[in-house]
Amino acid sequence: MACEEVLHSRPLFLTIYTVIVIGIVFSSLYVFSAIRYPSTNPSAWSLSNEDVRLTEQTLNDSRLATVHTVPSVPPEARNVRTRPILDVPPRSKEMPPLKAFRLTKELIQKRVKDNIIIVTFGNYAFMDFILTWVQQLNDLEVYNFLVGAMDTKLLEGLYWKGIPVFDMGSHMSTADVGWGSPTFHKMGREKVILINLILPLGYELLMCDTDMVWLKNPLPYLARYPGADVLTSSDQVVPTVVDDSLEIWQEVGAAYNIGIFHWRPTETAKKLAKEWKELLLADDKIWDQNGFNDIVHRQLGPSVDEDSGLVYAYDGNLKLGILPSSIFCSGHTYFVQAMYQQLRLEPYAVHTTFQYAGTEGKRHRLREAMLFRDPPEYYNPSGGFLSFKPSIPKSLLLSGKHTIESHFTLVNYQIKQIRTALAIASLLNRTLVVPPLWCRVDRLWFPHPGVLEGSMTRQPFLCPLDHVFEVNFMLKELPNEEFGPRIDIREYSILDNPSLPSEVKKSWLDVQLCKEGAQDCFASNNTTVGGVLKFPRHSNEETDKELVRKAHLECGGRNFSYMMYLLWSMKIKFESQEVILVSNPNLKANSGSQKKLCWK
Repeated sequence: MACEEVLHSRPLFLTIYTVIVIGIVFSSLYVFSAIRYPSTNPSAWSLSNEDVRLTEQTLNDSRLATVHTVPSVPPEARNVRTRPILDVPPRSKEMPPLKAFRLTKELIQKRVKDNIIIVTFGNYAFMDFILTWVQQLNDLEVYNFLVGAMDTKLLEGLYWKGIPVFDMGSHMSTADVGWGSPTFHKMGREKVILINLILPLGYELLMCDTDMVWLKNPLPYLARYPGADVLTSSDQVVPTVVDDSLEIWQEVGAAYNIGIFHWRPTETAKKLAKEWKELLLADDKIWDQNGFNDIVHRQLGPSVDEDSGLVYAYDGNLKLGILPSSIFCSGHTYFVQAMYQQLRLEPYAVHTTFQYAGTEGKRHRLREAMLFRDPPEYYNPSGGFLSFKPSIPKSLLLSGKHTIESHFTLVNYQIKQIRTALAIASLLNRTLVVPPLWCRVDRLWFPHPGVLEGSMTRQPFLCPLDHVFEVNFMLKELPNEEFGPRIDIREYSILDNPSLPSEVKKSWLDVQLCKEGAQDCFASNNTTVGGVLKFPRHSNEETDKELVRKAHLECGGRNFSYMMYLLWSMKIKFESQEVILVSNPNLKANSGSQKKLCWK
């Protein structure tokens, strides 16, 4: 009976639960070394992104060196978004008829360079991925590409952005089809059909999935292997080479991944493409990648020669090369292992495989690496940002063995801090910048010993957000009546992103906790741009009120610390499992009062 009452009063229960969470902010604030929150108002608050701080005994340089850093953006990919994508047609011009977008030799000839054409394709659900793919190539000054549109909405959208697009005639849904669905498998067959259309025209083809990003011009690398019929990426997570040469084919035990692969129009390559297409069209249950692997492995070996790394495959005549996973990266070798960093190599590409949380998980990983291209409003949300520096005891991070238990202890410690930050962000209507997360063991969909044996995964390591949180559900639109107000999040690296507006970078306020009685542990008068507001730990209501008064905070839209107001105006009392809210946080401030309290 009691359970039924709770279910029927779920919105109220959620509201009360939120109040509880905020009520324990006093006791949980010790986990924050600082809280920062930026605003769209330059005179208000912004935030700088700083490294994770470790408490108890701060890690010294020699210990910290054993933990790999988050993958940095390669120099070639750091181009600040200055170049236009392509020539955008004037709006006064009428869009050509659909038949003008057919894939023809003449269309390819307009884009080809050195007889190579780079192709990706997708439906409207992946519009932002395609724009990222195009813009990265554009910034690398690689222009010999085409994009296949599987629906007319995508075709029109790309055309008006000046992107070379062709109609695949797929009549695909504009929605995200989801991995493994029947429509997903149909998309895979479209890839094979494309390969069979382009190779007979005599062009080399670099075929790519839309969920990968180019970091460096790959064409010079491909030209190093003129004898190869096919060069393919793979799911290999254990390096077989430590330089930029092809993988040692005898040591590759993982599947060949068809998200990145290069075809030359040789007779044996065209024969392989035709047989692959016929296999898939005859049985719609075969996954395109599995079909490719089965055919290619029909015969594997011997090596073509001693030096190139190429191997005879398929019919004994196909010369196959396996691109090194350290620089043609999977989601594991790039985001988890940072293999290219450890081997001091420059990566050419990253493909968002080995990840979770669906398409949203892919976006978030690319955003963490500052490789995804979002519209300007993404970097300047209404209400501003809130960020904090996690406080992690050294014992949780480094002491003892790396086990499931020690991993969950570490992760849960961080989740508790993020939970408190989410509650504050919700009340402030700010967007939470989720900090980087430390993990002690890997997340995979099959049994493993913590990290994959032979891989370059360090312990502990900075893990992607989808290793811990279901990012797709965090970003999903849910009814407010049942789940409460939406709490927006951003990736930890957003404050270092070149696309962040200068007014946001310059607008910030640090809220720091200090030891009561210590020198300078008082509210600073400089709480405008670049200011610091200090609060003693475990301070009482009267102290907090006095500190806020001394801070001389002025109203500027939403630039008062509404959180600080909540901390000393809301009291939670537990009596017979009742929660009593003493103060009303929705009270409007008296604009004529001497002490101005500004909040939404």
